[in-house]
Amino acid sequence: MKKNLDYDSCTEISCSVDYAFRRIGGKYKGRILWHLSLKNVLRYGELRKTLSDVTPKMLTQTLRELEEDGLINRKVFHEVPPKVEYTLTEIGAELIPFISHLKSWGDKQRANGNSKVENKKLTVS
Repeated sequence: MKKNLDYDSCTEISCSVDYAFRRIGGKYKGRILWHLSLKNVLRYGELRKTLSDVTPKMLTQTLRELEEDGLINRKVFHEVPPKVEYTLTEIGAELIPFISHLKSWGDKQRANGNSKVENKKLTVS
């Protein structure tokens, strides 16, 4: 049986799946992208309210990573008080259909009572 070399040679460095999840993986990135797709433009404070479980430090770090990866735009208005707006880039917008599909899958799983993960707490040893 002949193996699919592209799939079998998927290494940490060259795997497209790994590359994609490094860009959007984590607890907040997908959620930030999703909310930006719903509202088009969000300010930092609006994102803080929307993602109530994120610390300011983690939100800032995640927004910087998304900006560095070219998935969101950050526009700074030089005024008092400071104003910063975030929007999706074209590349970031390309991810929304996939995030939407994941949301549908999650909705279906939760409706079927497969929500054990929601009640599970992570422990660090």
